[in-house]
Amino acid sequence: MQFLAVGLNHTTAPVSLREKVAFPVDQIGQAVASARAWFGRDGTADVGKEAAILSTCNRTELYAAGRVAGGVEEAIDATAHFLAHYHKLPYSELRPYLYTLPQDNAVRHAFRVASGLDSMVLGEAQILGQMKDAVRYAEAAGGLGTYLHQMFQRTFAVAKEVRSTTAIGAHSVSMAAAAVRLSQRIFDTISEQNVLFIGAGEMIELCATHFAAQSPKSLTIANRTLERGEALAHRFDGRAIRLADLPEQLAKFDIVVSSTASTLPILGLGLVERAIKARRHKPMFMVDLAVPRDIEPEVGRLNDVFLYTVDDLATAVQTGMENRQAAVAQAEAIIETRVQSFMHWVDSRAVVPLIQDLHETSEALRLAELERARKLLAKGEDIEIVLEALSKGLTAKFLHGPQQALHKAQGDERAHLAALLPQLFRTKR
Repeated sequence: MQFLAVGLNHTTAPVSLREKVAFPVDQIGQAVASARAWFGRDGTADVGKEAAILSTCNRTELYAAGRVAGGVEEAIDATAHFLAHYHKLPYSELRPYLYTLPQDNAVRHAFRVASGLDSMVLGEAQILGQMKDAVRYAEAAGGLGTYLHQMFQRTFAVAKEVRSTTAIGAHSVSMAAAAVRLSQRIFDTISEQNVLFIGAGEMIELCATHFAAQSPKSLTIANRTLERGEALAHRFDGRAIRLADLPEQLAKFDIVVSSTASTLPILGLGLVERAIKARRHKPMFMVDLAVPRDIEPEVGRLNDVFLYTVDDLATAVQTGMENRQAAVAQAEAIIETRVQSFMHWVDSRAVVPLIQDLHETSEALRLAELERARKLLAKGEDIEIVLEALSKGLTAKFLHGPQQALHKAQGDERAHLAALLPQLFRTKR
């Protein structure tokens, strides 16, 4: 059984490429089905028989499990080609940014990601929920089988253990906190600023919580669905507007934080230029936490706009890293132990078909000898004689295979069998 994890993240690829490889939430199920079909298209390998896709603002990863007819490198290459093909990207453009992890390295990576060790914000908890969502989508699309299901269940258990027994999440600086900190470099006090949040998802809720703690002059939620925006705005004594209202409303806001699932930019260069002009060039602080990006990159070139993306926040969120090194070492030790345990389970699964065959063969032999004994008893044979014949018959049939193998073997093969048979039959030597 071969496990694979192939993907890119905030450490291997810039946001300009990550947004091209991101899977919209409503397409993940379809993408999982496409991946499974891609691997089975020529019948040479079924490494993608089980598949799941994790896609966030910081990473896109495909996890797969199955038998490999060719080599591992061939399976890895097929996975990379699928990502390039699905997103209509040149393979040569994508491949240098991908990491490819086979077997226990794939399992270890999943454990580390869920535990927050591979995040831009070390120890952040949001990734665990995102991974659980990815598993639900994969399961709904038929992508989970025995092996990936077991791997992800252990992944979640490991993440829970790491978070409950180490201080990996202590002192972490979230994206939301980093956004607040950066905005304070532009404005002396947030309490005098009007803040706009675009979207109403988990990340926006987190950001709104952090900014609301600074008592901004006003807090507004812009969302495609007004009802959902109003529900979130109500929590922070704010108001809600529709995304369609942004062209008329944008100039009113000093701070803009955006994180939606849109596949196209929501704020273009022209829209922001008009807003800055209407503001008489009063500075505007903007944070784009979406992948694909919600704000066109060209906006960052405007003199009065301070635009930050998820990658720009990388330095800010490293604060406190030194305080967490001991927790990281402890977490890595836990993960390593659990990886070895899982791989032992995988190895044990490999002999299950053999054990089943042994049981079926043994049962057939037992039934044959039992039927023979019943016929002897029906003829009136003495029960002691029948039992003796039954026991000898069973013994002879069970030993026939090993004895034949030992007689036919030669050289090293015979020596190996001679050493192995006493362990199998617990004989004395």
